[in-house]
This record gives sequence, C-alpha cells and structure tokens, in this order.
Amino acid sequence: LPLCFPQKLWEMLESDQFRSIWWSEGGKCVAINKDLFEVEVLGRGVCQRVFNTQHIRSVIRQLNLYGFTKMQRDFQRSASLPEFLSEEAAASAHSQILYYYNPSFNRAHPWLLGTCKRR
Repeated sequence: LPLCFPQKLWEMLESDQFRSIWWSEGGKCVAINKDLFEVEVLGRGVCQRVFNTQHIRSVIRQLNLYGFTKMQRDFQRSASLPEFLSEEAAASAHSQILYYYNPSFNRAHPWLLGTCKRR
C-alpha cells in the first residue's frame, strides 16, 4: 500500500536524503526551505517523485488538510540601526523557511502518527 501524506512526510524528515525539510523546535515542528524544497523534492522526475505534484501550494494544502498549522517566527528587534539592518537581512533569508505544527506529528511520539487523519 502507498504511504499516506503524513507517513511520507515523516519518512522524509527521518531520512538524511533531503536538505530542504527538517524537524524544528526539538521535533515538534516541520521546517521547509521553500525554494530548496521546490527544486530538491518537487523538481524530481516522475520515477523519483515523493508527492504526486510539482507545486508547493499542493503540499501546503495537504499539510492543512491533515491539521497542520503554519507557525510564525518572532524576532526580537534591536534598537541600534546596524544591528537592526543585519537582523532584517537574516529575517529576509529566514522568510523562505515555512514552519508547520501538528500536535499529533511529533518526533518524540511516533505512535501519534496514526492519529494524523485527513479532515
């Protein structure tokens, strides 16, 4: 039987094959480098495809259907202009990274994966 979306996602996170997706927040969140993911995962040939799509929007739709919520990263801003500008540059680079959370998708509790159901 083919794996369902959460199982595929888990397998990707646990493999060392992908640099575009990883566990974040101590295994509580999924982090996706959007640009790299589009090339590394969605740009694969038909025989090597992980998902049946080439579009990040479809992957995000699947995340939402399985109860994942997008997390916002909060940055503390410095008062000094040079530090503020350097933090802005870092935040801009960081904005390509998407964070998603689902209470039933936790690296420390793999048995919860079975409770990740499509809405």
